[in-house]
Amino acid sequence: MSGPLRIIEKEYRGMGEIGKRAVKVIAKLTGELLERHDKIKIMHVCGTHEDTVTRFGLRNLMPKGLQLVAGPGCPVCVTPASVIDSAIELAKEGVRIFTYGDLYRVPGNKESLSSAKSSYGCDVKIVYGFKDAINSFDGKESVFLGVGFETTAPTTAAMIVRGKVPKAMSLLSAYRLTAPGLDHAMLLHKERGIPLKGVIAPGHVSSIIGAKAWSYLADHYGLPVVVAGFEPLDYVLAVLEILRQIKEGDARLVNEYRRVVTWDGNVKAWNYVMKAFSVVDAYWRGIGVLKNSGLNLRREFSPLDAVKKYSLSLRDKQNDLPTGCRCAEITLGLAVPTDCLHFNKSCTTSHPLGPCMVSREGTCNVWARHGGYGLINELLEEMNLEKGRYNR
Repeated sequence: MSGPLRIIEKEYRGMGEIGKRAVKVIAKLTGELLERHDKIKIMHVCGTHEDTVTRFGLRNLMPKGLQLVAGPGCPVCVTPASVIDSAIELAKEGVRIFTYGDLYRVPGNKESLSSAKSSYGCDVKIVYGFKDAINSFDGKESVFLGVGFETTAPTTAAMIVRGKVPKAMSLLSAYRLTAPGLDHAMLLHKERGIPLKGVIAPGHVSSIIGAKAWSYLADHYGLPVVVAGFEPLDYVLAVLEILRQIKEGDARLVNEYRRVVTWDGNVKAWNYVMKAFSVVDAYWRGIGVLKNSGLNLRREFSPLDAVKKYSLSLRDKQNDLPTGCRCAEITLGLAVPTDCLHFNKSCTTSHPLGPCMVSREGTCNVWARHGGYGLINELLEEMNLEKGRYNR
């Protein structure tokens, strides 16, 4: 047995009898539900969930008619090209740019921070976060390019509120909020005639904003929702719970990831975010402006705002993806990577064309790294589990 297969085997057999029984019940419930539904579509909203699903071949365990869809769970993928372009312009003017490794290679409208550094000698440094950037600060005029969802914003906010930011450092904020992206995706799926039947909420984000943040999905949309962890068994149990609720005509929030996520989340961390930032309408790359989906610094912290400090003009445009790139549709779960003509051809992990191929949370990157289903089919035979059929 190959090395990768042994890893997958360990994960699946770690589920034990509970996991095997859950898979069988999922098949049974799906069969019953498909008598009333054409398709059962469940969306997860986290790049790490997509990594779990694809890496361990969970779609192969699902019966025909049950579709696991990757939704907007990659913040780097929706960072506007204009933000990247502005950071590059500053770098060319001699400003040091601090940013995350995931964003370093993402192309703007013409080039990436990586290519700007190699071509023009720009001072661009990869850091783990805002605190790391502050610790690396040596007095040079600097900008931290902050991207992410609710998970990464608190550390930046804490440094700002506590007055730990050097005078010569500012923030270029591209932080986004998860729920508005999910709401937009749900609307588009409904308009296309196959609405979502359930949502698997992101564990990392929920550890900050709390499980309660997703109760509106059940209360207002009538959707079963499960906050899930990232082990294969976590995900399988989340799918099972959603199917059970659909069958019973129920719609409520279940926190499967209670070992990490509480009902209220990290209240202290989120309070820092609300003290440092205002919630604003924000542009998502290739998707458009989503209401109340971004975080901008509050007026009292405007001296730290790179947009104001350098009079940046962020001219967002709807077509800020390369020609033929389908990252926007893939991010919203309306397409899969193999629908894109560039995938693993002119767009690879070594030479990415679109943002979804750069970030390890991007669906294209996940599929490129973990593509192929031969290993999981071999394993399913060994475990005497019925092979599923991959459903897009």
